Amino acid sequence: MSADVEARARPRKEKALTIGAVCKHLEREFPDISISKIRYLEDQKLLSPRRTPGGYRLYGPADVDRLRTILRLQRDEFLPLRVIRQELASGRSDSDLSQGASEPRALRRSTFALRGPGSQYRLDEVLDDTGADRALVKELEDYGVIKGERHDGEVLYDDTEREIVRAVTELKRFGVGGRNLRVFRTSADREAALLEQILAPALRSRNPERRKEAVEALENLAAIASHLKHLLLIRDLRKLAR
Repeated sequence: MSADVEARARPRKEKALTIGAVCKHLEREFPDISISKIRYLEDQKLLSPRRTPGGYRLYGPADVDRLRTILRLQRDEFLPLRVIRQELASGRSDSDLSQGASEPRALRRSTFALRGPGSQYRLDEVLDDTGADRALVKELEDYGVIKGERHDGEVLYDDTEREIVRAVTELKRFGVGGRNLRVFRTSADREAALLEQILAPALRSRNPERRKEAVEALENLAAIASHLKHLLLIRDLRKLAR
């Protein structure tokens, strides 16, 4: 084989992109993407692009695919970064996770917030990550949908509250405001009260193993209840679409 033929036969190496080029490449699919958001994901150890001797980030095809997966899981699954990190570290391929982001995964979505508060975020971090505005966060606090905790004079929000803000930001595009969310909160309060009634004795047990089993049961019940509510909603909405 001649040198020219051999060169043409070799697969072309895709060019690495700068962080600005990555933003431009993905902005059609993710309109709220920003350089600061990508840097934040890097700070959270979810991305590790190579650096030039001058310190500039260069994103290869695998880095861009991984970023796309993370953004899809945030947008479509409302998963917190802690859970996304676990998914990526579990050995499952980025492509598998990305494909799964387009399918209903209510069972896993319902469990992430039950085992402790996880990470905490300042208001500016929540706004930057979700694309929400300060007025919306204040509205959600006024209606009791979220409630930050004050630490050292600063209000911090946990993973669950941040994802609530993200979900409400999506709903707002359809004209759903904070006052409309009372129906969601009332429903959630009633479901939580029902599950508490079922598992209260075990959750209050002095036996650590029994409490651990109760938390696991609570996660499973919450997942089943969430899935059932989703099915009932789909059933009713189908009537509207006929």
